[in-house]
Amino acid sequence: MKILLAGGGSGGHFYPLIAIVQEINKLVDARKLVESKYYYMADSKYDEEALFEYKIEYRHIYAGKLRNYVSLKNISDLFKTIAGLLGAVWEMFKIYPDVVVSKGGYASFPSVFAAKILGVPVVIHESDSIPGRVNLFAGKFAKRVAVSYEEAAKYFPEEKVALTGVPIRRELLSATKVGAREYLHLEVDLPVIMVVGGSQGARAINEVILDILPDLLERYQIIHQVGSLNVDEIKAKIPVLLANSQHKERYKMFGFLGPRALSMSAGVSSLVITRAGSTFLFEIAAWGRASIVIPIPSEVSRDQYRNAFNYARAGAGVLLEEANLTPHVLLSEIERIMGNSEVREQLESHAKAFARPDAARKIAEVVLDIVLAHEQ
Repeated sequence: MKILLAGGGSGGHFYPLIAIVQEINKLVDARKLVESKYYYMADSKYDEEALFEYKIEYRHIYAGKLRNYVSLKNISDLFKTIAGLLGAVWEMFKIYPDVVVSKGGYASFPSVFAAKILGVPVVIHESDSIPGRVNLFAGKFAKRVAVSYEEAAKYFPEEKVALTGVPIRRELLSATKVGAREYLHLEVDLPVIMVVGGSQGARAINEVILDILPDLLERYQIIHQVGSLNVDEIKAKIPVLLANSQHKERYKMFGFLGPRALSMSAGVSSLVITRAGSTFLFEIAAWGRASIVIPIPSEVSRDQYRNAFNYARAGAGVLLEEANLTPHVLLSEIERIMGNSEVREQLESHAKAFARPDAARKIAEVVLDIVLAHEQ
């Protein structure tokens, strides 16, 4: 069995593919099938350790972005896209997989194009409320389409689409409490708030958290993923911001939280403050955590705004638009949630109801069914 994975550029595209691989492997073992051979086709490896761990062979192709604004990069990326299409057809011809599993995004376009040319079955997953261009294109000929939000289903043929939620890696399906405070060097009884602005961090969220940090540390411990590129800048600011604070040790800054640290952070946190990347929203839901969701402004990303809107509409989190993101407003929302157990418990309950922890398994079953049918 040969399965080609496509999609990349962000963790939201890459890690759901890993979650699907985990479940395929589990099903293969349970059904005593021949071990799957995996390929990952994209313009970068994204996470080389994960590819190595799951024995996924990387095949490089060029991929160009199509930006919504005027940029000279659109011209150079056009040539990348053409090179990527030719390269993808050649690489896929050599592999000739039984199925292509695509997460969308610009990096997946050459792969799904090549699959269409060569007649290879395609399964796509759409994380966002509003599908991206590549998935809209691939949805016209894909065998099956999995969506995370009911709103996205209307963009695809009804007979192909299924509402699954976002595939989540097994190690992040539940929050880890045992040993978490020791691992993260946290005080035993003081409430914890986790702040995550996406894998790259979010400057707007980082800045407002730093503005209210002395006040927060009077009552809470803060786990703050700032983004790897922002570590040095924020590390330089902290001594000045907390010069008069008696609680500097309550602030835990990370460039990036790996799966273990993230699971443990979730295990001890009472509130999560986050962007509206769909993968992380579904992880928060799986953990059953209350959240304040601050999407990228809608003029920049309609996807994140609609994700946040749908999540908040389900009662699973509180939507706070970036235009209203001031120190006073954020601090007031934090106090409203943390100071009222009934409000927090209601958010937690709705988050659990929103969760779809079996998404990866459902998609893995569909992929295997197509592979087995293709081999006959």
